[in-house]
Amino acid sequence: MKIAAIQMETALGDVDANLESARRLVKAAFEAGAEWVILPEFFPTAMGFSPKMDQAARPVDGEPARLLLDLARIHGGVVGGSFIARLGADCVNRFILALPDGTSRFHDKDQPTMWENAYYVGGSDDGLFDTPVGAAGVAMCWEMVRSRTARRLCGRVDLVVGGSCWWSLPEKRLPGFSPALAARMERIMEATPAALARMVGAPVIHAAHAGRFSGRLPLVPGFPYDSHFLGETQIVDAHGRVLARRTRQEGEGFILAEVTPGRIEPRSPVPDRFWIPRIPWLIRLAWAYQNAHGRRYYRRKNRPA
Repeated sequence: MKIAAIQMETALGDVDANLESARRLVKAAFEAGAEWVILPEFFPTAMGFSPKMDQAARPVDGEPARLLLDLARIHGGVVGGSFIARLGADCVNRFILALPDGTSRFHDKDQPTMWENAYYVGGSDDGLFDTPVGAAGVAMCWEMVRSRTARRLCGRVDLVVGGSCWWSLPEKRLPGFSPALAARMERIMEATPAALARMVGAPVIHAAHAGRFSGRLPLVPGFPYDSHFLGETQIVDAHGRVLARRTRQEGEGFILAEVTPGRIEPRSPVPDRFWIPRIPWLIRLAWAYQNAHGRRYYRRKNRPA
């Protein structure tokens, strides 16, 4: 089957403009022959710590969900992507896989990453569901670099779909946050889809964001966080071979590849630690303090209840 993965250059927090971009890109991918089209994580908004994100959440059955269902029906294919969804007393990062018969499947990301904690809480589902081509699993962004995700999916899925909104370090230098550290994180991102495929034993479809964004640094008033998203939209087979790739330098667009869903014996063991790659200690430090700050910010400002 032919699967497309979308790479977007998203305007931070501008839901209306980004939904129109998603509609255009999905249409182009289906016209190129795709049967499934996967959009990136947070396709209606991207992600950054910014006042623009305080109004980013939409009802769980709101415009982003309706767009996915409409595109699947109109084009007679399968469409997936995630958005910040208001669900009862909280918000979640919900990935919806919409089918042309009007039904859908969903997965709520298990744990927010850094400043994402300011906008939603983690989910508890297993991210596994049946589809017309077999069992599918969902992994989004830093879910893809956690060992528990590989263990959750290993030997249980015929296809992994998802995406990321992985940002780079700020252009304005912070102590210790060097260009070498930024390059190391980019190499980790580039290797992640193939590494996950080898551990799970199934193809991985990874959609992503490219382009620049401007935000703020949590707990450092007035510090501008001008940066870029890492891109690396990839389609990888079950052996970890990259079938199609779009780098961040190539900007917005889509990739298309023929994929054979199905599981094989995993080719790499799952590490006996929290992270799959060796995450640098400065990034782990930022992870810890931004997680704590984001949770307080969410309770004070963005929790629907």
